[in-house]
Amino acid sequence: MKITGAQAIIKSLEQENVKIIFGYPGAAISPFYDALLGSSVKHVLTRHEQGAAHAASGYARVTGKTGVCVATSGPGATNLITGIATAHMDSIPIVAFTGQVSTQLIGSDAFQEADITGATAPFCKHSYLVKKAGDLPRIIKEAFHIASTGRPGPVVIDVPVDIQNKLLDFKYPESIDIKGYKPTYKGHSIQIKKVAEAILSSKSPVICAGGGIINAGASEALAKLAEKCRIPVTTTLMGIGAIPSSHELFYGMLGTHGSYTANNAVQNADLLIIIGARVGDRAMGTAGKIAQKSKIVHIDIDPAEIGKNIDVAIPVVGDAKLILEDLLKLIEDSGNKAWIETLKKQRQQYSGNTWDEKDTEYVNPKYVMSQLSKYIDEEAIVTTEVGQNQIWAANNLNVRSPRTFISSGGLGTMGYGLPAAAGAKLGKPDSTVIAIAGDGSFQMSMQELGTMKQESLGVKIIIFNNSLLGMVYDLQKTKHAGRYSQVFLEHNPDFVALVGAYGFRGERITGNNEVHAAFKRMLADDEPYLLECIVRPDEPTL
Repeated sequence: MKITGAQAIIKSLEQENVKIIFGYPGAAISPFYDALLGSSVKHVLTRHEQGAAHAASGYARVTGKTGVCVATSGPGATNLITGIATAHMDSIPIVAFTGQVSTQLIGSDAFQEADITGATAPFCKHSYLVKKAGDLPRIIKEAFHIASTGRPGPVVIDVPVDIQNKLLDFKYPESIDIKGYKPTYKGHSIQIKKVAEAILSSKSPVICAGGGIINAGASEALAKLAEKCRIPVTTTLMGIGAIPSSHELFYGMLGTHGSYTANNAVQNADLLIIIGARVGDRAMGTAGKIAQKSKIVHIDIDPAEIGKNIDVAIPVVGDAKLILEDLLKLIEDSGNKAWIETLKKQRQQYSGNTWDEKDTEYVNPKYVMSQLSKYIDEEAIVTTEVGQNQIWAANNLNVRSPRTFISSGGLGTMGYGLPAAAGAKLGKPDSTVIAIAGDGSFQMSMQELGTMKQESLGVKIIIFNNSLLGMVYDLQKTKHAGRYSQVFLEHNPDFVALVGAYGFRGERITGNNEVHAAFKRMLADDEPYLLECIVRPDEPTL
């Protein structure tokens, strides 16, 4: 029996076991939305297309599945762009479907036409402009395979409206074979042996764990290696959760806004083992100097990342979990007690509290994050916006499990946290989900409160309100001699009243002495709740 292209998309999603998609309808994608009625696929109507992409990302990150988002042509498709780029920079598997004008109108500057495959080419893993309805099953099968294998990432499928209406004989492929796309999973045995030898001969080794550890499900193997060889572990922002924050061998987040101990450990290591991290400038700005002093091991599934930003002595291409498991078979118990003791002393020296628990004038965000962990279990999920709130959370929250700390790392996208929290809650409905925001970043996507209302999502929101674009304020204070330009948010809304308009509860606190009681009220049930914390305007990021 023949079906339409739109129906073929739905049947293909069902074949891929897709349960939830996020999107926003429009004319060029209307056949798809018509075909969606009565299907087994749940659609979540976000209030902005960018929110759909971020929600798909949050869903993907907590479930390990591929997220799906949908938008119409023109502005609908271009509104997805920031979300697609965000997923690309952080290696998150999503498939984005966009409507397109009719095939015969492409290139004519038709109403709501935009070259979305051309626009997203620099920051998606692959893209398709569908020219034949009969190609849809194969394209969708390929897209989900490409998005979720090797180094994960976003794939765009642009479907002209006439292709959605054309008839085809539907048959979903059982397997695919994409020429030129053969990710390497098994690490080279000789290279892995070299890593083992380097560890045994090292006096001051350090592991830098990135998001690739989490993507590969390699957290357990990472902990075993660290414990067996007594190797200190640092993480990138994306690697937070790869090893519990409370682990004795964890020394904090690396980078510009990371901990002193983590950065100092890397600077003084004689062997740096980078696993599933791309050596971004925010994580390792002095990569060249580090490579001059330290032997570098780089383990990554993407060969293009190895050696791109740092000179590597021992490259190993493959899946982090498989490589670490092979390495554990070769390695012997080892470790330098003096090196560990030195780092322990530094961690104690630089971990002093910088707050007064009884302060009644302002709420200290570092104190809030340090105390929040006492009220949530290890399966609770925390998403963040970008800015000071992100750094306060990254450095002070006790993250105990992988896939529970969700933040925009590579692109640094304000407005990410709230829709990502909505996607995370739909992906893990039984988990507590908390979105951390600044007063500036919250206003980038606060319309997604409507999505939370419509889907009855009990997301908790903590806003650190300092009436500033705090990170830019910090930058202007240090880099521009305190000449402040366009960073003051002098007319913020009443955030508690705002969520009240959606039927949500909320409260405002103005001192550290109110934090614990407020947490109890916020977490008493699975209903939405906003906790607004009034923060000292000049509260530093670090």
